[in-house]
Amino acid sequence: MGVFDRVEKKLEDAVSGAFARAFKGDVQPVEITARLQRELDHEAKLLDRERKLVPNEFRITLSTHDYDRLTPYSKTLNAEIAPQLRDYATDHGYLFNGPIAIDYALSAALPTGKFTVTSAAVAGVQTEDATPSEIRQAKLVVEVNGVRHPLTPPGLTIGRGTDADLRINDPGVSRVHARIVVNGTGGAQQIWIEDLGSTNGIVVDGQRVRKANLTTGSRIEIGSTRVAIASPVSDV
Repeated sequence: MGVFDRVEKKLEDAVSGAFARAFKGDVQPVEITARLQRELDHEAKLLDRERKLVPNEFRITLSTHDYDRLTPYSKTLNAEIAPQLRDYATDHGYLFNGPIAIDYALSAALPTGKFTVTSAAVAGVQTEDATPSEIRQAKLVVEVNGVRHPLTPPGLTIGRGTDADLRINDPGVSRVHARIVVNGTGGAQQIWIEDLGSTNGIVVDGQRVRKANLTTGSRIEIGSTRVAIASPVSDV
């Protein structure tokens, strides 16, 4: 029995055969698994000779017919797909920089039996807890993958290691990669970023730099992760 057959068998057993009946003639779990594996192949980005970074977050868009039948079983399906993707990544030297997440969307324009996949490599982020009040009171915040942290003196360090204030689980990020310095208060406040001798460097607003001033709207690239500087009340 092949790997896809085992996935189908496990899914069928988990839902007492209802899953297989619901999908007869429609989108099949084996098709989704195979398509996500192809997505890894297509989107793999070379980190070094032996490692490639691949997406870890996926959105599967389905027709109304398939969406209505798939979503009741999505947790069961995802619980079987994720280990298959991890095994496939290990066999091919692929790295995820965060947990695997799969969600489902509806498109009335899609015909039954057809689906599309979009993906992104989204790094897990950890930072010291900041209250909503502390974020609102800050002049600016640093925002990465939905996590916001207030920029207050003296600033913070960014890296992959536990010593960094803002930890990004991205293999392209050094253990202590960069520092954002916050100097002064109020209107006289100055903010800049400086490279701390990282392997892959930093890019600010499209330019590779060792040091650069930061303002509202500044965009920073560290490894494969994008970081934004924003007002605490703005949408990034």
